[in-house]
Amino acid sequence: MKFTINRARFIQELQTVQRAISTKTTIPILTGVKIELNNEGLNLTGSNADISIETFLAADDEKAELQIIESGTIVLQARFFSEIIRRLPESTFTLEVQENYQVLITSGAAHFTVNGLDADNYPHLPVVEEQNQLKLPVHLLTKLIGETVFSVSQHESRPILTGVHFTMSNGQLLAVATDSHRLSQRIVPVENANKDFDIVIPGKSLVELSRSLSDEEAEVEISIMENQVLFKTPTMYFYSRLLEGNYPDTNRLIPTSFNTEITFSVPTLLAAIERASLLSHEGRNNIVRLAIADNSVVLYGNSPEIGKVEEELVYESVSGDPLEISFNPDYMKDALRAFGDMSIKIQFISAIRPFTLEPSEGDVSFIQLITPVRTN
Repeated sequence: MKFTINRARFIQELQTVQRAISTKTTIPILTGVKIELNNEGLNLTGSNADISIETFLAADDEKAELQIIESGTIVLQARFFSEIIRRLPESTFTLEVQENYQVLITSGAAHFTVNGLDADNYPHLPVVEEQNQLKLPVHLLTKLIGETVFSVSQHESRPILTGVHFTMSNGQLLAVATDSHRLSQRIVPVENANKDFDIVIPGKSLVELSRSLSDEEAEVEISIMENQVLFKTPTMYFYSRLLEGNYPDTNRLIPTSFNTEITFSVPTLLAAIERASLLSHEGRNNIVRLAIADNSVVLYGNSPEIGKVEEELVYESVSGDPLEISFNPDYMKDALRAFGDMSIKIQFISAIRPFTLEPSEGDVSFIQLITPVRTN
C-alpha cells in the first residue's frame, strides 16, 4: 500500500475514528487504527467493545489531495501514529507499507519507520441488515442527544440506566434518559420510519456520536439489529452496541397535576442558579433552596464553611400555593442549558415531590423532571 495525502484532512478523519479506540482494551489490535486503501478512496476504522467508527475519504475529495499509488491495508498503533502525523513538517505526507508490515511515513525531510500489524487479524465490523431504517437530519439528532444524554446514570449498578431509551411508535420518536434522580424526555415527529422499535443506546456512545457528526445539513440513516445500531452518513459508519434489558416505565413518573407554577426566562434563571451554586458547591451538601410566595421568589445558597447567598429572582409569572423546595443546582443547570434561550414553566406539587420544567409556549414535546432534596 502506498499513498500521499493532505495532512490536515487526514488528521480530521483520524480524530473521528480515534473516538472509538481505547488504550484499555483486552484485544491488543484494537489499540490500532485500520487503514484500507482502494481505488475509491481511503477507509479508516477504530473500534472498542462498545462502538466502532469507519470513515471514508473519497479519491475525488479535493481537500484530501489523495494520490493512490498502490492499494492495500494495514493496522497502526493509533496513539503513536496520530502523534507522528500531527508533528510532520509539511502539509502532505506519504505512507508506504513495506515488508513485514513495516510502514514508512515521509514528509519533507522527516522519515519515520513504524511497525504495523496484519489487517486480516482486525475484527470484522458488525453486519447490520438494512432494516428498521429511519432518517433524521443531523442537527435534529445531535439536538435530541444534547437534550437527554446528560440525565443518564453514571453508575453501573443499573446498567440499563446508563443509556438513552429510544422508542418509535405512531410516527413519533421518543427519547428518555433518567438516573432515578432526574429525567429528560423529548418527542420528535418522524415521517419516514419503516417500523416501530424499542432500544436503549449507551450514553457514552451517543456522546461520541454527537461529536463525530459534523455536517449540519446532512441526514443520518439509522439501522437497528438485535444488539447493534448503525448511524450512517455519506462519509461515516458509526456502530454502537445496544444495552440489554427492559427500561423502566418512565411515563408514570411524570406528574399531570400541579399546585404551583412559575414562568422564567432560562438565561436569567440559569445565571442566578450558577451564582447560588458557587457557595453550595463548597458545602458538604450541594443544595440550593427556592422559596415561592405570592409576590416574591427567592433563591438561597448556603455553605456553613464559607457563607450564604440570597437572591430575589426575576420571573415572568407565578400562580398557585406558596412553596419552599430544595434541589441539586447541578441538575437544574443541566436541565436549563438543554432548553437554551427561551421561557419555561416550572410546575411543582409539593416540597417532596418531583417537579417538571417544560417550554412555556408551543406543544409539550420536551420535558425535564427533577427530584427535590429532602431537608430537615
